[in-house]
Amino acid sequence: MSFITEAPKQVPVIYEADVCVVGGSCTGVFAAVRAARLGAKVVIVEQQNSFGGVATNGLVSVWHSFKDTERKKQIISGLSEEVLDRLPQFDSMVAFSDSHFFNPVELKCELDAIVKEANIKVYFHTFYSGLVSDGDKIEAIFVDNKDGRGAIKAKFFIDATGDGDLCRDLQIERFENEFRQPPSYVFLMQGSDEAASLQWFNKDGSDIVSHMLNSFSDEFEVEKDWGWSTFVPGVKGAKMRANTHVFNVNCGKADDLTFAEMNGREKMRKVVRMMRKYGDHDQNYTALSDCSYIGIRDSFHYKTGWQADGMSLLLGEHYDDCIMGGTYNVGMHHTADGITFMYFDGTYRTEDTDGNCTTGNWWKERGLPLDRKVPTFYELPFRCLVGEKYTNIIAAGRMINADEVAFGALRVMINLNQIGEAAGVGAYLAVNGNKKIQDVDGAEVARLLSKGGSANLD
Repeated sequence: MSFITEAPKQVPVIYEADVCVVGGSCTGVFAAVRAARLGAKVVIVEQQNSFGGVATNGLVSVWHSFKDTERKKQIISGLSEEVLDRLPQFDSMVAFSDSHFFNPVELKCELDAIVKEANIKVYFHTFYSGLVSDGDKIEAIFVDNKDGRGAIKAKFFIDATGDGDLCRDLQIERFENEFRQPPSYVFLMQGSDEAASLQWFNKDGSDIVSHMLNSFSDEFEVEKDWGWSTFVPGVKGAKMRANTHVFNVNCGKADDLTFAEMNGREKMRKVVRMMRKYGDHDQNYTALSDCSYIGIRDSFHYKTGWQADGMSLLLGEHYDDCIMGGTYNVGMHHTADGITFMYFDGTYRTEDTDGNCTTGNWWKERGLPLDRKVPTFYELPFRCLVGEKYTNIIAAGRMINADEVAFGALRVMINLNQIGEAAGVGAYLAVNGNKKIQDVDGAEVARLLSKGGSANLD
């Protein structure tokens, strides 16, 4: 690699804050709002033109259950519940089968509103481009936007970039999972898939587009794939489609991200053409809208003082510094050939792209007693977010320090929303107490989360 020397220059400080959040996904927004409501002066930087990340710009318009598996105890509330409660029912949000489906455009507007109410400074169309650190602290970050390059100084920083861009520039140790979960290029398609006349397919309730991708992959020169779809509240005659994985990429790398976006669009186009040829000819199959940013599941993970372990998670281990509760089963999308689900009761199943299914029991395979009590939700402790060296940063998002099994559950948005809230509370406590993040009491974070509206998991 050759190099060019950039001439040194003075960069203006465009804003100073207590807490600077980089990344405006729901994880980042909820971190910012939590810190601001506690009294911190907060600024948030987002490279796109709106908040919400995968939930809005990625078009993945569903958050999973707020209750435990017995549907008795509410384990998730906080800002996730608050924001959805603010959306008009039926037109913008529908609760169905314990999941919550929302209109992504309406969610964008509500996130704008909640950020304004918290008096948070916002920079849209603004790219993080570097940082200045002094020993074990970040002094400032550099950003680029229509005004040119500027610096933002803060007492504490939250890396909600998803890929851990601040962690990368701090050279914090990172790793990639051996079997990295592929991203999906999500889009809205007009035309009923239920009405598709596919006489050669069994009507087994499985996804029609997945059937097509497996049956006509050679004809359309596209990989076999699987996926799912859902309705969008307020949108008639169209569905959100997620049958468009892009395999063998790490979207934390520039070349891979570019390839994934282009490959995903190409695959979307082929899905629509398949539907036009083999679907119901009375339907006008059209791609109405595609994601403005591919739905990344997995890229880099950054080491902290404690790693989330999949077996501890699925066995329901309890923590005094618990910041999150979840019930979304472990879902590990394979590199190219299907998905594996693992459940609290010890069972698992693997589905490949040809529709074949294998099952087993991981309790038995790991020598665990088969008569053990089945947990109804899992937890995550605050210590998982706390790094070992740098004293004024938390990384909150899919870059979480988790093994492959734990990550298969923690990666979903309803869980990352809670992690964002915890990051905001932790940042406030560090700033307010003039403490290193390593000295913040995780149990106090959990207490403030509960006091601020999050579910009490004791």
